[in-house]
Amino acid sequence: MELHDVWFVLIAVLWIGYFFLEGFDFGVGVLTKLLARNRPEKRVLINTIGPVWDGNEVWLLSAGGATFAAFPEWYATLFSGFYLPLLLILVCLIVRGVAFEYRVKRPEEKWQRNWETAIFWTSLLPAFLWGVAFANIVRGVKIDRDFEYVGNFVDLLNPYALLGGLVTLSLFTFHGTVFVGLKTVGDIRERARTLALRVGAVTAGLALLFLLWTQIEKGDGASLVAVAVAVAALVTALVAVRAGREGWAFALSGVTIVAAVAMLFLTLFPNVMPSSLNEDWSLTVTNASSSPYTLKIMTWCAAVATPVVMLYQGWTYWVFRKRIGTQHIAESAH
Repeated sequence: MELHDVWFVLIAVLWIGYFFLEGFDFGVGVLTKLLARNRPEKRVLINTIGPVWDGNEVWLLSAGGATFAAFPEWYATLFSGFYLPLLLILVCLIVRGVAFEYRVKRPEEKWQRNWETAIFWTSLLPAFLWGVAFANIVRGVKIDRDFEYVGNFVDLLNPYALLGGLVTLSLFTFHGTVFVGLKTVGDIRERARTLALRVGAVTAGLALLFLLWTQIEKGDGASLVAVAVAVAALVTALVAVRAGREGWAFALSGVTIVAAVAMLFLTLFPNVMPSSLNEDWSLTVTNASSSPYTLKIMTWCAAVATPVVMLYQGWTYWVFRKRIGTQHIAESAH
């Protein structure tokens, strides 16, 4: 296997890790409007991800940085062609981080309510837009012979991409609902279980339609196996939710995300950005990659840094592993 193939796999792993971790993160943000009934419950939801949300975003930074260094042509075409949706995602992530930090800086109800609304929208929009972006990458976009995107923003809003956005939004919300059931106690935990069954049923229908559509147009034997794993994991996760086994349900919803994203990368390879205008103009792991020397240096750096980051993040989750409820919320943060 050539180094550019290795780095395609590593970038896929980074995106899988990001969607697994930030997926429930976004889902909890969406649930601040769908599940929480009052301010203490909103604080419970936010506190479940409070210690880990910023660490989850490290995976996005790593994926973006790895793409820039290993496949500069891919990075350039992607960020120029998808400029508006990626800019919107970036703005949402900035505002979301500010909202988490600034929400408790003042005691006024209006101040806190406004920042909580910001958390909801800046969780919902990226969860939807990531699906739109990746669906377009897999489907193919208008790239010319110079590897430049020549389409427009409206071209990205096709039925397949919009369905992909709905799938990621519903799947992340389901993942977040299961996470809330795993991390909370009391009435909010029971309501999270009920909501997870409803969201999961919708997710199953949307995901099955999207994955089968992708498989029919782009898939092969390996991607079909990934589709089967994703569907089986999602259905089993719903069974685990109904049985009250939140740990298994969360693990299985995570497997669903892993298998679904892996399926997209399997259908993509050896392309990194297919051209819908001419197959010969597609960006591939070969014509979009950096020099072998650059990839070699990156490999050594990744071999040293990646285990350290994963160990530290695993330790963080272990420290903050216990359940919380409204009884753990103080009357006032001031």
